[in-house]
Amino acid sequence: MLDKRERSINWDERYSEAGFLYGTAPNEFLAAVADRIPPGKILSLAEGEGRNAVYLAALGYQVTGVDGSQVGLRKAQELAAERGVAITTIHADLSRFEIEPEQWDGIISFYCHLPSAIRIPLHQAAVQGLKPGGVFVLEEYSKEQLAYATGGPQELDMLMSLDELKRELAGLEFVHAVQVEREVREGSRHTGLASVVQILAIKPLEP
Repeated sequence: MLDKRERSINWDERYSEAGFLYGTAPNEFLAAVADRIPPGKILSLAEGEGRNAVYLAALGYQVTGVDGSQVGLRKAQELAAERGVAITTIHADLSRFEIEPEQWDGIISFYCHLPSAIRIPLHQAAVQGLKPGGVFVLEEYSKEQLAYATGGPQELDMLMSLDELKRELAGLEFVHAVQVEREVREGSRHTGLASVVQILAIKPLEP
């Protein structure tokens, strides 16, 4: 989940820093579209310290957050307890995490930057993992983010384009699929004007 300069970083060590690296408020795009996700079970990919999972749990969803950092997930559970909600956390490497078919009413992915060799099969598995009528929500840095100094990987393969995402998420109906420039201020790591891609897509009720 790291760029060339940061592949040696230990995410347990990074999440051991004081406070929440990306804040405790939910991602703005998620908050804007959460009501489009059907009631039920949500899988959050690369949940980190829990800000999005806790937000959705407070709305009544049954949320499972997956991440490769035990320290991040421990902080997620602490945030959930502080907010009076329950979430499930799974410590797993996303390159080996199995998403069972048609198990989830929603799957979310926020700043889950992976090499394409891992990302492509993960996205294909996510499509299969949604129930018919289930919703996929994503916001990630675009390839144009390389021109900004406001966060994200510095390796092009870990950044995304709409065309790539639409191919990787084939089988979904795209309700919202855009690349936009917006202010992203989330904790100390996402710090200003950025180029992002956003997806809201639905798995059709009929194949």
